Amino acid sequence: MRRSVKLAAVVLSGSLGIASLAACGAKSTTTSTTASAGGSGLKVGMAYDVGGRGDQGFNDLAAAGLDKAQKDFGIQPNEAEAKPGEADTDKQTRLETLVANGYNPIIAVGFVYQGTVEKVAKEHPNVKFAIIDSDSPTQPSNVTSLEFTEQQSSYLAGVAAASKTKSKQVGFIGGVQSELIKKFEAGYRAGVASVDSSIKVDVTYLTTPPDNSGFNDPSKGKSAAQGQIDQGADVIYAAAGASGTGAIQAVSANKAKGIWAIGVDSDQAKQSALAPYKDSILTSALKNVDTAVYSYIKSVKDGAPLTGVQRFDLKSGGVGLATTGGHIDDLKAKLDADTQQIISGAITVPTVPSGS
Repeated sequence: MRRSVKLAAVVLSGSLGIASLAACGAKSTTTSTTASAGGSGLKVGMAYDVGGRGDQGFNDLAAAGLDKAQKDFGIQPNEAEAKPGEADTDKQTRLETLVANGYNPIIAVGFVYQGTVEKVAKEHPNVKFAIIDSDSPTQPSNVTSLEFTEQQSSYLAGVAAASKTKSKQVGFIGGVQSELIKKFEAGYRAGVASVDSSIKVDVTYLTTPPDNSGFNDPSKGKSAAQGQIDQGADVIYAAAGASGTGAIQAVSANKAKGIWAIGVDSDQAKQSALAPYKDSILTSALKNVDTAVYSYIKSVKDGAPLTGVQRFDLKSGGVGLATTGGHIDDLKAKLDADTQQIISGAITVPTVPSGS
């Protein structure tokens, strides 16, 4: 189980105490699990982004929320995974297959589903949909957006990076140069600058839309991190899905040089698949997708489904900063103070990188 660790009352490493998974699951196919005896009978579809279960982050957290809902409510889940380089028609087929098989609600994991979710939801107004990390003014009322203030946890990660760098040079690696990942970059840059505006922030994006493979290419993440290390960066934050694993591996290979990695989404120092590298992970910027998924499913089961745009922030425990390993314990007072200032509005964290 992931142990909850607090920087402040609202900075959580997992407000539901849901286990982080390193599981393997459906690969480009759809699988289902029978609802437990005496369960709610609710059939919940989950359409993953590229990487699916086993990405050590974003998708695994969505899976953890689904698994906890199955355990607690006896739902019948059905999971389907995206393929690298697939067309929108593939996503549409995936969602329509879930609809045809009676799954309601259906949760789409990732902004890449936005257009497809809107289209399928309009054609099936009696089916409830949720999409993580995206919203649109044109989406129908049967679509709920589950969003996060990633810039806030990234700001705290930037404070930690700036406080630990010795070279006065840190790095940021984004999986795909999208509006979503720019929020991570913006918050990180702002956090770094709040400590020392003279610290250099190197930025590398692995791919640009419509190529979303940057979220599922550890070799690219590893190469990008090594390149930043070679240029002098000694703390590297990767918001790159499964590609971030490669970045952490590169940092670990340079551990003797005092290089640190910052994880993303889940508490990556606690991921079993990353155990060999955990001592190189300074902290992780948490994004409790598990909390959002579980809360949404519970609301549907209870007959009062969450609607519109639901935003999970520092105040609600939707995002935060991990303290596993004790590497940032000496920064607790500073991080607690910044957390409270963000919550109160005294610090407004940007969502667009400076200079963009």
